[in-house]
Amino acid sequence: MKVSGFTFLRNGTILGYPYIESLRSLLAVCDEVVVAVGNSDDDTLEQVRAIGDPKLRIIETTWNEVMQDRGYTYAQQKMIAQFNCTGDWAFYLEGDEVIHEKDYATIRAAMEKYLHDKEVEALVFDYYHFYGSPSTYAYSPRWYRRAPRIIRNSIRSWAPDGLFWLIMQENKRGRYPNAAFAGCHLYHYGHIRSVAKMNEKQKRVERYWGKTPKEFKGYGDIDPVSIRVFDSSHPAIADSWLKNDAEQVLTLNPSYVVSSRDRKHRLMMWLEELLGGKDFTKKHYKLVR
Repeated sequence: MKVSGFTFLRNGTILGYPYIESLRSLLAVCDEVVVAVGNSDDDTLEQVRAIGDPKLRIIETTWNEVMQDRGYTYAQQKMIAQFNCTGDWAFYLEGDEVIHEKDYATIRAAMEKYLHDKEVEALVFDYYHFYGSPSTYAYSPRWYRRAPRIIRNSIRSWAPDGLFWLIMQENKRGRYPNAAFAGCHLYHYGHIRSVAKMNEKQKRVERYWGKTPKEFKGYGDIDPVSIRVFDSSHPAIADSWLKNDAEQVLTLNPSYVVSSRDRKHRLMMWLEELLGGKDFTKKHYKLVR
């Protein structure tokens, strides 16, 4: 079995991504890792090259600046990297996601288990969406709790945005992939970067969704009901980034006004608990195992 990892990056340093930690964790699981590095205004390309792992393959790209429809530029960059993967499986990890070292063997075992089970087209991960600090994470139907990140590399798939895949059928219409659980979490750190880095992200990224950037004033404006305490361990490879580059304390806004969307999500969480753990979050896959 050969496993390809892949991702895309641009201005990873300026935007405060733990992208080196992410790549190193992906290299620990994969037999090759393909990185599409866009034309950046910082040292992202040099930092990626400095990893110096022979399994790492870099493709330098130019982004489509006129494409500002629902993040499709991200999809284009994602697919450039995926189309260069040569493994049985293609493992996509975003630049702010890290794999815990305790899960390396679990992930490889899941791919081995389903290698010859052709009905399984993708593997799905649980998620920790850290928010405001390394000790708190967001948990509500506003945040996807599970997402496919490994796709079978022998099927026709494409990404309409950076988040998920569609499988191309004979009638040219797409569907979500049939999937099984990978059996572990991915650690998502994009919402604990410094407030300054988050503002830089808003300025540089929102336009790819056709939006006008808004000032990010801090992490406190969130429904407190959606925040949970994280009392387990983080990936060791992320320790330095978490200590030096992440916000350390989440201070909730006591004057925060609960929105109609928040009330909807509170109701959904109440129903989930009432129904014994039912998950009402959006799913970009169909579970078959």
